[in-house]
Amino acid sequence: MKNIVFAIRSLFQKGRHNVMKIVSLGIGLAVGLVLIAKVCFERSYDNFYPDSDRVYRVLTLITEDGSSNENGNTSGGIPIGLRDMVPEIEAATRYTDFSNGPFTMTDTRSKLKAAFALADSSLFDVLPRPMLAGDAKECLSRPLYAIVSDELAERIGGDVVGKTFTFDSNEDVPITIGGVFKAYPENSTVAMDAYISLSSIKTLWGYDGSMNYIGNDRYQSYIKLRPEADIASVEARMRGFLDKYRPKELRDKLPYEITYFFRPLEQIHAGDSDVKRMGYMLSLIGIALLFTAVMNYLLIVVSGLVGRAKEMAVRKSYGASERNIYSLIFSEAFVHLLLAVAMALLLLLAFRETVIRMVGTSPEVLLVSGGAMLLVVCLLVLLVTGLVPGSLFARIPVAAAFRNYRESRRSWKLGLLFVQFAAAAFLVTLLLVVHLQYDKMVNDDPGYDYDELAVAYLEAIPDTTRRLAIVEELRRLPDVAGVTTCTSVPLFGMGGNDISLPDDDRTLLNVSDLYYADANFLEVMGVRVIEGTAFNPGLAADEEVMLSREAAERLRKVAGWGDESVVGKYIRETAHHGPDDPVRQARICGVYENFRVGTSDYASLATPSTLYYNPVPSSWLYVRFHRLTPEAVKRVEAVIASIAPDKDISLWSYDQQLEFAQRDTRHFRDAVLAGGIVTLLIVFIGLVGYTADEVSRRRKEMAIRKINGATSGEVIALFLRDVARVALPAILMGCLISFVVARIWQQQYVEKASLAWYLFLAGGVAVLAVIAAVSIYNVYKAARENPALSIKTE
Repeated sequence: MKNIVFAIRSLFQKGRHNVMKIVSLGIGLAVGLVLIAKVCFERSYDNFYPDSDRVYRVLTLITEDGSSNENGNTSGGIPIGLRDMVPEIEAATRYTDFSNGPFTMTDTRSKLKAAFALADSSLFDVLPRPMLAGDAKECLSRPLYAIVSDELAERIGGDVVGKTFTFDSNEDVPITIGGVFKAYPENSTVAMDAYISLSSIKTLWGYDGSMNYIGNDRYQSYIKLRPEADIASVEARMRGFLDKYRPKELRDKLPYEITYFFRPLEQIHAGDSDVKRMGYMLSLIGIALLFTAVMNYLLIVVSGLVGRAKEMAVRKSYGASERNIYSLIFSEAFVHLLLAVAMALLLLLAFRETVIRMVGTSPEVLLVSGGAMLLVVCLLVLLVTGLVPGSLFARIPVAAAFRNYRESRRSWKLGLLFVQFAAAAFLVTLLLVVHLQYDKMVNDDPGYDYDELAVAYLEAIPDTTRRLAIVEELRRLPDVAGVTTCTSVPLFGMGGNDISLPDDDRTLLNVSDLYYADANFLEVMGVRVIEGTAFNPGLAADEEVMLSREAAERLRKVAGWGDESVVGKYIRETAHHGPDDPVRQARICGVYENFRVGTSDYASLATPSTLYYNPVPSSWLYVRFHRLTPEAVKRVEAVIASIAPDKDISLWSYDQQLEFAQRDTRHFRDAVLAGGIVTLLIVFIGLVGYTADEVSRRRKEMAIRKINGATSGEVIALFLRDVARVALPAILMGCLISFVVARIWQQQYVEKASLAWYLFLAGGVAVLAVIAAVSIYNVYKAARENPALSIKTE
């Protein structure tokens, strides 16, 4: 305790540079611990469920032409069929997203937005949440009943059981709230605000595919094993399950093979390849930051070794043992670390919103989820910052009390500088790569023109007459260059449907189905028609279809049409031409140039797609402006509000949607940016300390050189050469590590930014320039000093 008090009293003692140590360590801890906590948070997903080790998600594996693709969804009947057939399964459930749109409370007429899903009555048997009111199983068994989270209940008004609400898209269908469950924590892959009973699906959608074993694969499905069961026994029964529900004669008609596999609940998010890759990257950056901060701390300590040598020798003269010296230095390190951690916490609170923007999670959630790991990291930092300096000070001889102690530990200093320079080069060059990748993704050419384009979701206006009125009125505005509607937004991606020929049951091709658009959709989107014509406005829905270039080329090949044009031929597509649909086939009227369906991190321009005509306006409104300005957007929203005053419809620029879709990459870019800035700051502090110590140690040498004719520039060059001998190989190593790490990180993207050599050269030169500038600034004053004064002080 005495040593702790002594450490506190000596915090501001001259020559110790304790403030510099604490500040550099605190800044490094603030960013480094956040990044490590973020990794811990990502690995903690879904660990709060009881019996989570017995819960598995059912996923689809599609194999075609030797390549396999995973799909996170299944047909609705799959988990139920598995439960009924496999005795090792205790319970099974599935749910499907329903709406994020507005709903209206019947009693107060207040409008709110929330994320809803349709779920069966076994949901909480597999994925339980505490019920605060009502019975989940009973509510989810009754048509048009719902359960809501306590957070949504609070927004509605507290006591909500028995109240009813309607969706703006289904105003004639009231839904009763029958229960309240505790909201999901942030580390949950399932994060709905409310669930509606799956038995309501036909009333709400007019179609019930919840027990399909083929097609309509929109459901997220889960199974829970019995306590003594093993997932291998379930996998062993999969062939029998497929033979029962997907007979061989049906499978033979498909050009691909479909099977199902199981992933443990806690590995759904943490086991995702992109999440793991990001975790490795953030861990590496966090460790590099912390390592740099610790090395800088040691550098400042070693630089002050000569100044404290006499103190340690005197202590030994009065009987202090090496253990006493260790205890003293360890106590100082403990106090410094404690203050650095306090500073880090204050920085996180002060820059809370910045942290959320950087990693997508609040600091308090990160600290709670990663608390144990962060404590371990802090203990490791304490051990290094306490034991390493302690060993150096403990070896100082007693004789140092009676003569000048000149051991500079220069090799230690240069080694510590090497680590810091390498870390700075690594993070700066990696930042350049990440920034270029992000820039490529947000400025990507997806094959359509999204400049001056905005979108609005019209699901809350199911009335066709009002949708038509909105389209016609917007076309009259002088700000507007074009208006169209479509069922989907290419950026969000679309599910697949199968194409076959009218006289053949075999599936020939699976495509991304964009569903419906009006006659001028491709024109407004700037997509070129390369063969045939656009839609005929006089036809009914599903009578005409257009294919992308890739879809047309693949269809020609698998259908055996050779070089014949696909225009004029007829096809059938699931979800459009079923046995109960009024239109049983569609004529191919044209072929459009390929464009991306999805984002550039997973979808290529060569994804085959189809687009159907529908004279009725679809749910997504597209508005192309002559010039997209806030005033022009307000005028469009005012027109929509005048036609649908009871609805809350907002317009979003397509650029904003694209940036939101790339938010994970942006978060990573911001994390690397913060790491790079902090590392450079720490390197700056360390370099200032090193050069100041070297100038002090070599002041007599500098004076003698100047007396013998050396200029100030030559003296500065002498110091720069010493620093350059360390900086050049360190920067080269940092750039090489950055190149390897960047290549691994880019594996998750379809479209990759170039890793050109000059990119790493520019980053390395930038770091070298900062190092040189700091060194020159610190040496310049001493180099110009009168040498006589330096000799006199000696």
